[in-house]
Amino acid sequence: MDSLDIKIVRELQRNARITNQELSERVNLSPTPCLRRVRQLEKRGIIKGYGAVVDNEAYGLPVMAFVSIRLERQAEAEIKTFEQGISQLDEVVACYLMSGTQDYLLHVLAGSLKEYERFVRDKLTRLSGIGALETHFAFGTVKQANRYPEP
Repeated sequence: MDSLDIKIVRELQRNARITNQELSERVNLSPTPCLRRVRQLEKRGIIKGYGAVVDNEAYGLPVMAFVSIRLERQAEAEIKTFEQGISQLDEVVACYLMSGTQDYLLHVLAGSLKEYERFVRDKLTRLSGIGALETHFAFGTVKQANRYPEP
């Protein structure tokens, strides 16, 4: 990625609904080469998609939990089974493979504490291979960046 690609990505992170004409003006490039660069960024997987930034509380999911998971064993089959199971749970909006004493960190949204409890009891703990889990609830969001810093 060169500095022009970085400018394009930052503008699209600021507003993905911008027209190609507006984007090209903001990055100082004519529209056709600008669109070509955007398509290349998409093709290379740097831009993975476009979406709306949603307020989870206004959307009806005010409970935000971060769940640390430690697997019983780190064998390939158990890891694959766990990851496939997690990918099927809508309440899990992000799952990170971690270093340290915990294997995974989940970002979970729920409508209430009771709904979160049902999620843990009826879905999460039924996934095979979980050795331990620990939940941390977020009281609020201090910062959530929608733009990456420059590399």
